[in-house]
Amino acid sequence: MTVYTTTASPLGELMLVGEPRPSGVALTALSIAGGKGGAAQPNWIEDHAPFASVLDQLDDYFAGQRTRFELDYAVEGSEFRRRVWQALDDIPYGRTVTYGDIAARVGAPRAAVRAVGSAIGANPVLIVRPCHRVIGANGRLTGYAGGIDRKRQLLELEHAA
Repeated sequence: MTVYTTTASPLGELMLVGEPRPSGVALTALSIAGGKGGAAQPNWIEDHAPFASVLDQLDDYFAGQRTRFELDYAVEGSEFRRRVWQALDDIPYGRTVTYGDIAARVGAPRAAVRAVGSAIGANPVLIVRPCHRVIGANGRLTGYAGGIDRKRQLLELEHAA
C-alpha cells in the first residue's frame, strides 16, 4: 500500500509518499509542487497520520532547528545510485560539494561525473536527502528537481558555504 500527504512549506507545497510501517512511514518520495514527481497516483491513499514524524522533522528543519533527518526510506535504485545517495546523506549541513567530489566519494572515475549527476537527479526524496548541497565545479548552482531558486533557498537556509 502507498500513502501520501501534502503539506505547506517555505518552498511551496510538498508531496510526501511512503509505505506505512508500525512506527510511521518509510518514505519513497518527497517532491516539491511544480517539480517532477508531484502528482498522486489513483491507487494511492491520502493519509496524513503516518507522516507525523517526517512532518515534524521538516518543520524543525525549516525553522533552523534540525540539521539531520532521522527517517526510514523505501527507495529503489541501482547499486550505483544507492552509493551516490549514501554520499549525499553524508554531506554535512551547511556545506556544499561538487559532482566531482561525489564521484570521488563513490569511487567513480572523473569521467563518470555525468552518471553521478544522473543518479543525483534521480534522488526521489528531495530536501531530506540533500542533493541541493551539490553544486557545479565552478561554484554555480546547477540542476535541482525543485528548481534552482528553491535550491538557492535551501542553501541560504543552511547558511551553506
